Amino acid sequence: MSECQPGRPRRIGPAAQRAVDLLWVRTISTVLQTPDYARALFEYMRPELPESELTPRVEFRMGRRAAIEGDSPTPYEAIIHEFALRTRVADRQVSRAQLRQILDRIEQEHVTVRVIPTDQDGFGGAGASMMYMDGPVPQLDTGLSEGATDTVFIDAEPQPRTLRTLFRKVEEATLDPTASRDFIHRLSKEL
Repeated sequence: MSECQPGRPRRIGPAAQRAVDLLWVRTISTVLQTPDYARALFEYMRPELPESELTPRVEFRMGRRAAIEGDSPTPYEAIIHEFALRTRVADRQVSRAQLRQILDRIEQEHVTVRVIPTDQDGFGGAGASMMYMDGPVPQLDTGLSEGATDTVFIDAEPQPRTLRTLFRKVEEATLDPTASRDFIHRLSKEL
């Protein structure tokens, strides 16, 4: 396992980037975050950070969007728990803009978002956010566990295989993409 921090980005080779699956329980997926949402998260989780460190962290996080933007975007599926969608890391305006950002992203063919409602049976993973990247060479598959301010990569068997199995189980607890979009749209109207 290894840790990724701003200034020391971990690069994943193209062969390992065929698909990205994510589970976000506490916060919105970093690739889907707005700058204001990301800033509010860092300000809350790391209140000691001076502006000179806060801005580069937000910019680094926004740079992660490159994976799902451009001419050859990576297929991307995020599973977001209702808790993350409802949590206001800043104010209503930031939360509303964040939900609009997600709705805009899921209009792209290569981006899929699924929601796990709080009243869903069969989901026991409310304490973890994780990602799994797979590709044509299984030995390059990589997983990660991500907190609001740090990332731990999992790239040695058997952890990626375990993560892959867990993702399939989590998918069974999600709403389908259309119902998920409608769910997010309803939440945005509530704000």
